[in-house]
Formats: sequence, structure tokens, C-alpha cells
Amino acid sequence: MLATLSRFKSPRWLSPDILLGYVLGQQVRRKEVSVFSTSCPVSAAWGRRATGGTRAISTSCTLCAKVRGNPKKRELSEKKLTRHFVDHRRVKLEAGSGGKGASSFHSEPRKEWGGPDGGNGGDGGSIIIKADKFVKSLAQVVPVYKGEAGQSGGSKNCYGKNGSPTYISVPLGTVVKEQGQTVVDLSEHGQEYLAVFGGAGGKGNRFFLSNENRAPMTATPGMTGQERVLQLELRTMAHAGLVGFPNAGKSSLLRAISNARPAVAAYPFTTLNPHVGIVNYRDHEQVAVADIPGIIRGAHLNRGLGISFLRHIERCRFLLYVLDLSTPEPWTQLEHLRYELDQYEPGLSQRPQAIIANKMDLPEAREKLETLQSHLTQRVIPVSALTGQNTEELILHLRELYDGYLKGEGSGEGKPTRW
Repeated sequence: MLATLSRFKSPRWLSPDILLGYVLGQQVRRKEVSVFSTSCPVSAAWGRRATGGTRAISTSCTLCAKVRGNPKKRELSEKKLTRHFVDHRRVKLEAGSGGKGASSFHSEPRKEWGGPDGGNGGDGGSIIIKADKFVKSLAQVVPVYKGEAGQSGGSKNCYGKNGSPTYISVPLGTVVKEQGQTVVDLSEHGQEYLAVFGGAGGKGNRFFLSNENRAPMTATPGMTGQERVLQLELRTMAHAGLVGFPNAGKSSLLRAISNARPAVAAYPFTTLNPHVGIVNYRDHEQVAVADIPGIIRGAHLNRGLGISFLRHIERCRFLLYVLDLSTPEPWTQLEHLRYELDQYEPGLSQRPQAIIANKMDLPEAREKLETLQSHLTQRVIPVSALTGQNTEELILHLRELYDGYLKGEGSGEGKPTRW
């Protein structure tokens, strides 16, 4: 008995010397500790206790200590954090194909002539466009959608599973067009439009069973889903649109009156996509203001990206002309802007509007403002987007335009759109 027990040795624990050698070997491989170094930070962390003869390890050593805290994440730039507004999308829709039918025969003991038992394939998934009041932009709509395909049929008369429908959520007021023709206007919450139908599933050989053919071998494949290319456009992008030439200070003005944070720089065409900011009032009413990319002369001839920019302006209920007082003759900007708008769509420049004289913080702005008011008969609101001067007057006038729009004055449409 004693001889048997002597064969089993007590478990040998990992000694501190072996552990120290392993740590040093790892650091040498990482080229953090030199092999010929006389002083090692690990050796200084090891010491003998006065009693017991055991070694204690210090976790304060840079090589042995545990890394605490998450490394600092790199901050994103302002342009990457900026989310622009999308009011036009071209999407390609491909519905799911149907599953193929199965060709099989029933087989079990003592039943030789079981007959065909191949099931039909499942139908492909359709694609449905659905209006959602909680969606405000078409930015989440991707260019291509593919529906789920139906599963194939199986033996024992098992039918394949139908493909699940795919839903595309769009904002209220989205107009679906095909080749320039309006197909449907989604103006109510929960309204759906079945854009493409899924393909029908194939038939199994059980479907072809008849008195004339008791053992059919035929099974048909599933049909291909419908394909369409549609254009999604927002009928109303925002209540007010900031219209002006490049570098007129539209983005800075939107920053001053709302919580939107479009990119601002000292060079023209900083804004290449529209941004929408919300102006909140004390009665909890909200007015949407869009920062339209700057247009140039000849925009109605599609110079640059003129047609795309003018399309954004077309979907605004009233206009805010932003004039740059740093130019020699700022009143000529208003004439050119109105001309470009009327050439794109007659009467577009006559919508309810306000004229804003920006960059009042400049020394020569006061004299140019008096000259501008002498050339115009309309009210001019002087503001400074840089310092926030007189932005309160602009916000109050914006509310007056919004209240008139809700009453149906100059809206041109039956039901006003609330943001």
C-alpha cells in the first residue's frame, strides 16, 4: 500500500523563478527589454520577504502591471459628424424569386406505390415602401434593395417557406416616380405602396398528379421577382430655405438660429448637400430651415450642380434670401438669384420670402445696408451670423411666415406640412 502511494507525487506549482523567466522572455521578444541590460524593471519589483522565504511580485511594474482604463479614442472631425439632408433618391428594387418545386415519391415499408409527394416552392418576398412620420430624411435609403427568396419545396408534400417582405421607411410627403411620372404620393402615416411583387414559387410533381399521369416527374422552378427603378422625392424638404450665392454665410446663419452644425469654412462651396436645422419656439412649435448649397449664375442651365440645387429650393415653402454685404453691390445678388429661380420654374422667386443682409459685423456694412434699402421696397433684416447680432428679429419674422403658411396663404397646397 505504501509503495503504491509513493508513486504519486504531489502537484508541483509554478515557481516564481519560472514565471519571471517567462515574463522576461516575452519582453525580449517584443524588443522592450534588452538582453544585455544590467538593470531590469522586473527584477526591481521582486523581493524576498523576511519570513517564509517566498517572493512577492509588485503590480506597479510597467511590464507586469495590468493596463487600466480604455485608451483615448480619436475624436471625429466636424465634417464626419455632420449629417446632411437627403431629399432625392434613385433606388433599384429587386423582389425575391420563388423557390423551386420538388420532385419526389413517397416511400415506406409495405407501400411500394406511394405516389408523388413533392411540395411547391415558397413565394419570393415583395418590397413595400411605407411612410413613417418618425423618419425625416431619405438618408437611410440605400440604392439597391433585394427581396428575400422563397425556399424550395420538399418531400412529403412539404411546401417551401415564403420570403419575408422588405419594408422601406420614408418620410411623410414622399413622392414615388418612375421615368418622371408620379406613381404614388405617400402623405399619411402608415401608408404603404407595394412597389415590386415577389416571384411565385414553383410547382412540385404532386401538383401534376392526374388520372392520366399517376407518376409525374415534372417540377417547375420558381419565377423571378419583379424589378423596377424608382425615384423617391420629398415634396416638402423644409419650411424655409436659405438661398444665396456661395460664401454668403448661409451655414453660419443656420448655426446661429438652430442647433444644426453644418461645416463652415472660408472657401466657397463648403456645403455640397443640404442641411436642415430646427428652430424651436416657446409654444413648442418647430420650423425647419434648410441650408441650400450656393447656386451660381447660369444654374438653370445646369452649370455645376445647378439643377440639383434648384430642386432643393423648389421643395421649400418660403425663401430666405441671404445677401453678402462684403460684395461691392449686394443688391445685384438678389436680382441674379431671382432670375435663376424664375428660369428654373416660373414664379418660384415670388413665394413668401424675407431678405437678409448678412455680415453686419464688417465696418463698411452700415453704408451698404442703407444703399441696399434704397434699391428695394421690401423689408431688409440686417444680421451678423458671426456675432449673432439681430438674429432674434429674423427668428420672429420666420415665425410670421410660418403662421401665414399654416393658414394657407401662399402655400399652394391644400394641407400644410408640420415638421
